[in-house]
Amino acid sequence: MEIVQSIVLGLIQGITEFLPVSSTAHLFLIPWLFSWQDQGLPFTVALHVGSLFAILYCFREELVLIIRDFFCGLRSFSFEGRQDGRTGVYLIVATLPAVATGFLFERYASGVLRDPVPVAAFLLGFGALLYISDRKTTASKTLRDMNLVDALFFGVAQAFAILPGASRAGVTITGGLFRNYRREEAARFSFLLAIPVIVAAGVFEVRHLGYAEMFRWSFALGVATSFLSALFAIRFLLGYVRTRSFTLFVVYRAVLSVVIIAVYLWA
Repeated sequence: MEIVQSIVLGLIQGITEFLPVSSTAHLFLIPWLFSWQDQGLPFTVALHVGSLFAILYCFREELVLIIRDFFCGLRSFSFEGRQDGRTGVYLIVATLPAVATGFLFERYASGVLRDPVPVAAFLLGFGALLYISDRKTTASKTLRDMNLVDALFFGVAQAFAILPGASRAGVTITGGLFRNYRREEAARFSFLLAIPVIVAAGVFEVRHLGYAEMFRWSFALGVATSFLSALFAIRFLLGYVRTRSFTLFVVYRAVLSVVIIAVYLWA
């Protein structure tokens, strides 16, 4: 059973982490439906490591350019003409609100708000915001048009991802759409923004762990399946939104919120 759980939860984490449907809601719902025992914080960290590896792999060439240009800009005390370097600056700026919010409110958000009703409410509410932003956007801007105000808008939006059911990908993409970024560009920056956030969250969580907990054999399955499914999710979404809207994901969120409430009331 532990093998099945590791594979299923790894698949769910990898796919839902990068689609605007909330990984937290799914990782909450599936074990609850099947009465699976919580595998604990170490396993959660392992799943996020798999997702992190997937982003690093998918954007490896882009990340090399960003990092190199960023440090060149630091050495010259100027980012004039350094588009990739400025992207690095904007990623840092957009990360700060989420780090501050997580540090201040993580315990509360991971406690009382992880009940079925709040999760369903956040799924539905932030899904509605995604729909509104998707309809409102002019979809005219690319990452080359980004400025500090846009980066802060992405960052403040991402801070709401601490609410279970909101979806980190969902709220950051919503923020980008409200700032009139193209759907693919909003998704791309959302993926890049996941890197420092997942690293920061992992460091925050790992400090609670014992060394032995991090090397259970079942973790390898979780990491591998999370990695592979995340690769699929990233490539799927970037291709999907080139020609389509986010309506499918909005409908899915609404249906999932109803299912969660129905199961909760039935149970």
